[in-house]
Amino acid sequence: MFDKMIQRIDQGLGNFLDKIRTEYRLHLVDPILYKSMREFVLRKGKRLRPLLLILGYQGYRKSSSPMSPSIYYVSTCIELLHNFMLIHDDIIDRSSLRRGKPTMHKLLAKAAKTKESGRLGHDLAIVVGDIVYASAFDAFLSIHEDPARKEQALKYFIQTAVFTAMGEFIDTLHGMKKLEEIGEKDVLLNYSLKTARYTFDCPLVVGAILAGAGKKDVARLAEFGLLVGQAFQIQDDIIGIFDTQKNIGKSILSDLAESKKTILVCHAYRHLSGKRRQEFLRHFLKNRKTYADLVAVRRIFLQTGSLSYSLQEVEKRLTSALSIIGRLQMKKKHRRLLTKLTMTLFKPSRAMAEKYGVPFIL
Repeated sequence: MFDKMIQRIDQGLGNFLDKIRTEYRLHLVDPILYKSMREFVLRKGKRLRPLLLILGYQGYRKSSSPMSPSIYYVSTCIELLHNFMLIHDDIIDRSSLRRGKPTMHKLLAKAAKTKESGRLGHDLAIVVGDIVYASAFDAFLSIHEDPARKEQALKYFIQTAVFTAMGEFIDTLHGMKKLEEIGEKDVLLNYSLKTARYTFDCPLVVGAILAGAGKKDVARLAEFGLLVGQAFQIQDDIIGIFDTQKNIGKSILSDLAESKKTILVCHAYRHLSGKRRQEFLRHFLKNRKTYADLVAVRRIFLQTGSLSYSLQEVEKRLTSALSIIGRLQMKKKHRRLLTKLTMTLFKPSRAMAEKYGVPFIL
């Protein structure tokens, strides 16, 4: 069922891009503008966010009439917001790969012959990101639903965009601060704003609001989204250090190269002292990191129990989130689908726990 839904989401995304190409004459400005934007947005992905929006909508929809195809159009709004975030995030992080292909600023660096191709790519990618962001609101407005619910859902969507940008602001600022200045609470706040809100909370809540869900369930879905979002980001940080480049679609050194302050990092730093802490900092703060640095950091995360601790934090949040699903007034079928999707998302945590001999019950 998920595969069929994802196919319809991809179709809706392609159709929407065709629509804005015609309406805004994007291809007439310069062919590379629309070509790059379309190629980037349609790259193969999980389509998790639009999938959750549709699940939220279907789970509370009261009408027995066939569901309007417009929901697949509006579901793309959250995917477009996601792509906008990726484009700008890659510029900030100076990343070269996204989903196994060049980042937007790397693509656009070839837009014109110039000695400052790097700067050109950054400047043009910022503009393309802005176009993708504006297009997200165009996609949202295509839904055919009750105007009052539509306005309420749009307000939540706008708030999410603001909160996610706040998360990016915090994340960028954290990158400039010393490790001893950042605690676990700071990291979790960043996870909540930058990942949880727009990846899980917003799609489910927006879909549920559009379908007419009650206030209690909207609040429960928001709580569910926060818990799963934090767990998902912790898992993503683990993958960024312990998985392979082939699986993550970007350089295996990417997260370490950025010296990201994660739950793994904060836990290790807190439990190290003396020469062992100095050894960790030597690898973690090194300007140009190598695979040998990654291996050393992995070893330290294992020795300090930081991997085990992080997986326990994933499990704790996941357990609480799954208990919320049981209290939802959502249709039984869609509660099951939401549970199945959630468990599928955390297969990497189970795999990591098994590989390194860490207890993980779920």
